[in-house]
Amino acid sequence: MVSPPFGDQTTGVASTVSADGSHVLVQVQADTSVGSITTGTTPKAKTVAKDLDTLAERTEAMDSSLTVQRSGNIDQEVGIGISAVELVGVAIAAIVLLITFGSLMAAGTPLIAAAVGVGVGMLGILATASITDINSTTPVLAVMIGLAVGIDYALFIVSRAREYLADGVDPAEAAGRATATSGGAVVFAGTTVIVALCGLSVAGIRFLTTMGLASAAVVAVAVLVALTVVPALIGILGKRLLPRRRRTADDGADAERQPASLWVRAVTRRPWVTIGAVVVLLGLCAVPASGLRLALTDNGFAEKGSQQRETYDAVAAAYGEGYNSPIVVIADVSQPSGSVAAVQGLAQELSQLDGVEGVSLATPNQDGTLAFVQIRPEKSQADPATMELVRSIRSHADDYESRYGLTDLMVTGQTAVAIDVAEELNAALVLFGIVVVGLSLILLMVVFRSVAVPLTATLGYLLSLGAGMGAVGAVFGWGWAADLLAVSKVGAVISFLPVIVMGVLFGLAMDYQVFLVSRMREEWNRRRGGATPAARHEAAAAAVKAGFLGSAKVVAAAAVIMTGVFVAFVHTDNVYVKPIALGLTVGIAADAFLVRMTLIPAIMVALGEKAWWLPAWLDRLLPVVDVEGESLEQALEQEEADAGQSVRPETDSVDDQAEDAEDAEDKEAAVVS
Repeated sequence: MVSPPFGDQTTGVASTVSADGSHVLVQVQADTSVGSITTGTTPKAKTVAKDLDTLAERTEAMDSSLTVQRSGNIDQEVGIGISAVELVGVAIAAIVLLITFGSLMAAGTPLIAAAVGVGVGMLGILATASITDINSTTPVLAVMIGLAVGIDYALFIVSRAREYLADGVDPAEAAGRATATSGGAVVFAGTTVIVALCGLSVAGIRFLTTMGLASAAVVAVAVLVALTVVPALIGILGKRLLPRRRRTADDGADAERQPASLWVRAVTRRPWVTIGAVVVLLGLCAVPASGLRLALTDNGFAEKGSQQRETYDAVAAAYGEGYNSPIVVIADVSQPSGSVAAVQGLAQELSQLDGVEGVSLATPNQDGTLAFVQIRPEKSQADPATMELVRSIRSHADDYESRYGLTDLMVTGQTAVAIDVAEELNAALVLFGIVVVGLSLILLMVVFRSVAVPLTATLGYLLSLGAGMGAVGAVFGWGWAADLLAVSKVGAVISFLPVIVMGVLFGLAMDYQVFLVSRMREEWNRRRGGATPAARHEAAAAAVKAGFLGSAKVVAAAAVIMTGVFVAFVHTDNVYVKPIALGLTVGIAADAFLVRMTLIPAIMVALGEKAWWLPAWLDRLLPVVDVEGESLEQALEQEEADAGQSVRPETDSVDDQAEDAEDAEDKEAAVVS
């Protein structure tokens, strides 16, 4: 159906000629709904688009003063393939892995694992797309998250396996031990991310639910690959995972000069100064997040130069920004004979509301039982004024119904639906945040048997989240570096951004926390004790530093890889993925380097032995959960110790015989002399 551009008073259609007469808008409506589109519709859509383009060319040829432009994307096809963005992320990861491990085999193992995980996940998404609709953003988001966590999870397991291999453990045994220890942390982190992504379904919006479930499925595959494919590769490659030239153990002086040692000594020398500096810095970074607006963005945020964006801007310039965001009001008419008067009265009153530019269409249906009014807001759908307009109409629905003899008055249309989705996600965000923070407190308390560790870990997570969201607010809200990052439009970001950033960042932050602090606890269990409080405090500080040295390199490498993958996606053209990638880039960097490797060691040293305090009654209530396989490590150490004791008597007897022989020689020498 083609709407008459000059209007039709008999049907209530308003003219689409601009106020200055320089533009006219011809609206073409398909004879099928979006929900009924199938793969067989694609050729027809391409034919229609081609015919419209041909008509535009002919019209311009008839009058050179005219410019005809087609809007919409009915002929656009979305493909799934490897882009330069993914390749850049993989290249960054490969370089970091090679530097970290010093072995091509070790560097390639996490990359292979990530490729397998993402590949299997994408095959699943493609298979799902053959039976149901999937938003074009879904595969991009799934690849970004799957690639990052796939490399990260495999990295931790390979790193632990290399430690066992360096100690002379058999490759098969090393693979099993690494999976039993670091694999627990992988399951812990992966489960958290999966729960967060599934949280997108709380809004009850189909495309958001599909997006969240698809990304969660890719993460689940990444976890399974890390627990199956990676151990198999470790068993196959064995000692080849170690550098070709085995380095000798560093002496004490060399260890003191290592960057990690210098760093941890610097940040713990005056721990309270470090704590204050990090908290203030990350707090300031979070300030721009206060002005961040969340919405379901429209074509006004599309890539500059795209057909959708150019048409949107042209319509906004000629008719006003709100012309692209019509609001539809419908209601049942109680008296069909008076439907025309009822519709006209409703349209007249709606046109007088603040924020309304005009009425585009006001008409009853053919049998006079339904009133249909389409209004043009002054601002776009992402603008707070348009959101307030929708709320205002809904709040006065009862008044309109009684005044014009209507029932069941509702506000709908794409603009209203987008606003509803954004508000529903915003409402769910608070509950989601409480669940995430509460989950972190409970899980970390169970894992570390401590009150201070989960509290400080959660505080650090909130600071990192604030920094990540602050970066998004500064760029997409305030416009800082918007041109540098090729941001198409400043003003609002996609409404499901906080849920994804919160979930993914939480999973990775807790992974880093478990990896770092578990090593510190292992050292504390070896050193704990001391006759005086000062001695115990010194032992606790030494445990923090020793644990940091044992894990800092791997955590730093994982964070650099994560940041590299996400920063590559900051330069994507996808307006949904770009702000998510930016938030995760800054959030991961802040969490790894400022929180886990700076703030947490300073807090642990400042607290001393109190960092490991847990009330006895709470210790009895909490279940025993061994995420990092500490009990396995202790059992293996005890087994090795027992094996050593069984051999030691025989060895001691040989030594005793040697000592007796030496004593006899000494006595003989004394007699001779």
